[in-house]
Amino acid sequence: MDGSGVNQRDRRAVLTVGQVNAYIKQLLESDRILSSIYIRGEISNFTNHYRTGHLYFTLKDEDGVIQAVMFRSSAAKLKFLPENGMKVIVHGRVSAFSKSGQYQIYVDSMEPDGIGSLYVAFEQLKRKLAAEGLFDEDRKRPLPGLPLKIGVITSPTGAAVRDIINITKRRFPLAELILYPSLVQGEGAEEQLCAGVSFFDSQPEKSEFAVDLIIIGRGGGSIEDLWAFNSERLARTIADCEIPIISAVGHETDFTICDFAADMRAPTPSAAAELAVPDAAELGRRIGNIVSHMELALTRRIKAGREELSELASSRALTSPKNFVDDKRMALLALTNELESQMKLGLSAKRADFSSLTASLEALNPMSVISRGYAAVFTEDGELVKSVVQLETGDKFLLRTSDGRVRGEVMEIIRDEK
Repeated sequence: MDGSGVNQRDRRAVLTVGQVNAYIKQLLESDRILSSIYIRGEISNFTNHYRTGHLYFTLKDEDGVIQAVMFRSSAAKLKFLPENGMKVIVHGRVSAFSKSGQYQIYVDSMEPDGIGSLYVAFEQLKRKLAAEGLFDEDRKRPLPGLPLKIGVITSPTGAAVRDIINITKRRFPLAELILYPSLVQGEGAEEQLCAGVSFFDSQPEKSEFAVDLIIIGRGGGSIEDLWAFNSERLARTIADCEIPIISAVGHETDFTICDFAADMRAPTPSAAAELAVPDAAELGRRIGNIVSHMELALTRRIKAGREELSELASSRALTSPKNFVDDKRMALLALTNELESQMKLGLSAKRADFSSLTASLEALNPMSVISRGYAAVFTEDGELVKSVVQLETGDKFLLRTSDGRVRGEVMEIIRDEK
């Protein structure tokens, strides 16, 4: 302690924890490299804070980890949903949170490492909708064989609509095309494409805009150009539509979510027109063949009918009706005789059975026994007396013989000794 009484230790600068953290934050944010930096790493501990829209995750590689946050304003611009294990390149600024003293990168943009973000978004949406059964074959509707009205949803100035018109008119001039003009790329394209599908789907059956089939598509382009056809909303609108839909987006090698959701995918707009309508010339040839086969079958049927009519006309029933009637009369007599013979045989058998049953009943008839010199004794109640125990002295009884009845009274009962 010096002469003034001030402790030498108290003269040194002493900072609070908050001041140190604030100083570190200032150092990090003033660094030119850390203020705008790209970092490559693998996402882990990913949390999508749905209520706020902020994304929290960790970037890691084999040498270390760094905490990261992406606020809603930046996360809303992503074309894909980050996942754990996804390798990405992020851009942002490195800073520290004064409260905890932990430094992290504040991400303002993100892209998959080695693969485009649009492609990742495409694959994610494809897996999601496929898992829901939106692409299942059993829910796809068959195309009509002869569509007389076809709705076309595409750009009115593109090559796609010209190809569809030219091929349809060449193949099947009877088909009427109804164009719903729509943007096919850029802002507003998704809404207009969905509106086109809903427009045709909502038309009453007798409306002038009611169609049998819908073609939706455009010509080729980059994945960015075709992105409106990778819309989840458009896919669900197509899946809910009651009218069969052909998707014709881009070139043969291009695939979109719209292609998987539609009832039929055409590699190009020109191919869509060929799938939509039959070839009138080929249809005419097929109809001609059918008519020829029908004429041949009808000619054969008429010839066979004439031959059958000729045979009937020359039959005895028409040329000699009396002989025909005589033959039928003889057949009727033969049947009558056979019926009488069968009836006599049946009657004889029934008589024999009756005689046998009569003899059996006669053998059991008590009057037959009485007629041979026996008599039967009955009580006054009509009960047959089989034992002396049924009577007592003074009881009235009835004696039945073969030619009459005798009434009497019991004078004495004598029981036989056995």
